[in-house]
Amino acid sequence: MAVAAERASYRFVVLLFNCLLTFGSYFCFDIPSVLQEQFQGNLTCPNGTHCNSTGCNSTLDCVEGLGMTPAQYNLLYAIYAWTNAVVVILAGFLIDKLGNRFGVFVFSLLTVLGSSIFALGSHFKGSPYLLPMMLTGRLLFGSGNGSLTIVQNRITAFWFKGKELALAFGLTLSFSRLGSVLNFFFTQQFEARFGMQWTLWGGTLLCVLGFVSALTVSVLDKVGTKQLGLDGVIQQESKKVRIQDIQRLPLRYWLLVLTIMFFYNGVFPFVADASKFIQDKYSGYSQQAAAYIAGAVYDSSLVLSAAVGILIDYIGLRGVFAVGCAALTLPVFALLAFTFVPPLVSTIWLGITYSFAAASMWPSIPLVVPQATLGTAMGLATSVQMIGVGLSNLIVGHILGTKSRVGH
Repeated sequence: MAVAAERASYRFVVLLFNCLLTFGSYFCFDIPSVLQEQFQGNLTCPNGTHCNSTGCNSTLDCVEGLGMTPAQYNLLYAIYAWTNAVVVILAGFLIDKLGNRFGVFVFSLLTVLGSSIFALGSHFKGSPYLLPMMLTGRLLFGSGNGSLTIVQNRITAFWFKGKELALAFGLTLSFSRLGSVLNFFFTQQFEARFGMQWTLWGGTLLCVLGFVSALTVSVLDKVGTKQLGLDGVIQQESKKVRIQDIQRLPLRYWLLVLTIMFFYNGVFPFVADASKFIQDKYSGYSQQAAAYIAGAVYDSSLVLSAAVGILIDYIGLRGVFAVGCAALTLPVFALLAFTFVPPLVSTIWLGITYSFAAASMWPSIPLVVPQATLGTAMGLATSVQMIGVGLSNLIVGHILGTKSRVGH
């Protein structure tokens, strides 16, 4: 008689709570993107003027906010990326060495601490403590969220390798992007009603949901591996893992890593500044409408990821899809830069290529490296990806900061 852990229903319950690990943290990650005007807004408005999506109480065009420069705002994203670039390598090795249950507990806790400090920093508006506190929060948040994604992928690969692997990765992405989508739909309205501080604390509460899910998936993983008789085997394999194993990762793994880095360099930095870019270039878009359009990147991936995963599980051709996605992304930025085609066309297009890329690139890593070193391999891939994203964020912030000074 089959034990419970051998049934499809059990691994899909594991998948459910595994998906919820990053729902709240992905919501928090792009809160600054939706509230970019508030982050870069004036510390005070003359004559009590205050503008947001609901309108202004004066004819003056003033948005009250935290007073960050474009460079400081983009630094919030850059420090997240740089932290990931450094921490995830060690995190991946520790996950391989100490196990999934260690990883989900520690790294989900870091997302809670980081988002809490980030929210607390907003209470120091106008003081020299605001930026250091918010950067510290993003640093801890980045340390947790990037590493949490690695252990999430490792759990998915363990339970679904040789089964519905691309579907499972697609569903994981869908749940994560559901957090991003809800952020783009509701955060601006919530901020208009309750203010930035309560908005940031609301994001922290969603990270607490991820911590509860981490505890749940730890129990399910422990019970399941014992029922399958694999707990002792996994522990023995973990003891053999050494940092020198990096040298034995195959060439096709490194080519895959570079493909991931160059693709994500075009997605994450763009989404970080997309809302303001749409308002600046295209006339007639409110902050809320611009946020909705920017969020269409994640809306598309939310809708398509599971179906794309099923398709790739069925027909394979992961390499073909990966190359095709990279090539088909290039026209998106040409449309945005040189035409006035409605921006929604570009963001939906980018979301479609992002869905196929995520469902073809990341699930390919467990197929080219051993299970025992999968955490290390995922950590390295994430590190290289975030080095590229961090550089892109700094460059974009410098360009926007220079443009802002010239404009004034």
